[in-house]
Amino acid sequence: MGLWKRSLPAAQQPVWGWQEWDWQRWQPPSAIERRLLEAKSRGDWAGYLEVVLHTDLFFADERALADAEPGMFRLTRQWNPHVQAECVALFTEGILPPPDPEMVFQSLTLDWYASDWNEKRAPWVAINPGTPCEAFLPAANPQVRAVWRRHTDDIDGCGYAHPHGQVRGLSVGGPLQGPVAHGLACAALLFVKNGELWNSMAHHGIGYNDEKRRLKEWWGVTSRQEWAGTQKRLLEADMVSPVWEFALGVRRSLAQDFAGPVELDHWRHVAERVLRYNAAQGAQPRITPDGVTAARPRSTHEVEAEVAGVQRLIGRIARYEARFRADGLLAANAFVRSVEAWDYGRASGMARWGIAARYCTLQEAEQAVVAAGRASARNYRSWPEFSAAYILGRCLHFDEEEFGSWYEDMLTAHRALTTDPASPWLTIPWN
Repeated sequence: MGLWKRSLPAAQQPVWGWQEWDWQRWQPPSAIERRLLEAKSRGDWAGYLEVVLHTDLFFADERALADAEPGMFRLTRQWNPHVQAECVALFTEGILPPPDPEMVFQSLTLDWYASDWNEKRAPWVAINPGTPCEAFLPAANPQVRAVWRRHTDDIDGCGYAHPHGQVRGLSVGGPLQGPVAHGLACAALLFVKNGELWNSMAHHGIGYNDEKRRLKEWWGVTSRQEWAGTQKRLLEADMVSPVWEFALGVRRSLAQDFAGPVELDHWRHVAERVLRYNAAQGAQPRITPDGVTAARPRSTHEVEAEVAGVQRLIGRIARYEARFRADGLLAANAFVRSVEAWDYGRASGMARWGIAARYCTLQEAEQAVVAAGRASARNYRSWPEFSAAYILGRCLHFDEEEFGSWYEDMLTAHRALTTDPASPWLTIPWN
């Protein structure tokens, strides 16, 4: 408590919310609530504040109002008997209830409250009120907010306080085994990269407004119908480039035929032969159930461009795989058979983003998550194989062989998921 004693007079000190809790039986939903409870049990205000400053804090909002004015923040004041004053209730992510059709939660950091609070707002902030880790922070006094600001210098530059690149999950309130957990774990690379709870089926993400903004910016999804169409395409692996799958499919067939590694030149030669054969077949009339299909000859220039493009792609894939092997993503003689994992993993994520943005129900999201897990299990043989395929798809789309953050972030997440004892990839069987 030394930090507060040195900085603030007694009248401005925070207040614990002491109730008759069964401390032994209450299990904190996540590490954040556990650390808050531990600090509170020690009477350690500095430690409690440190946890609060490095997590996102959510407040309730009416969905209709949020949709009508997405740029507005409506902080509801409530009377609290502990401090005999009005408070604004803020919650850490593990405490949040299941998503409700009418009530949503927005996310802000304590840094925002420290900078934007004014005398019109409530004089106290209640952290997780009604739980054993509840506490009350005096917010009206500028000295208090100055203390908050001094401890927020290292908050993530994205505007969110949660750590990125770590395996974070719910020990209570989130599945840890079974089909739903398996499907959720298929998106773990992305959720670890983003620092979000990997098994939050009842997902609030980074807050209602921000989840809607993220879906619009990255996916062009702004409605239930658009979400459903995107979800369907991802579950069918329809967003992965067919050119990527063609190139990988040629090598996969060769590996099966020859029962071993495929030389790069052999792969390129066969891919070219298949492309030229397909182009020639397309120039011939075909008999179909609907009659004779007229020939559609392709120009020599078009065919040559296609061959050259696939040859370049094969080179890119080979170079990525060489880097994967050097970094431990692939075994010495292993190769990626398909990048459909990239769609399946994103399908699991899309289900949760959809419920966070209220474009689907919890039941619909859960069904999509299970479907993503089953599709992954049908097409891959292990978490490491799935991981390499997902990362290759992501890199082919975004990275341009720079091996920059699009790759490094995934490598960090992969290493966390294959080494952290709490990782679902170590606790959930692949099949």
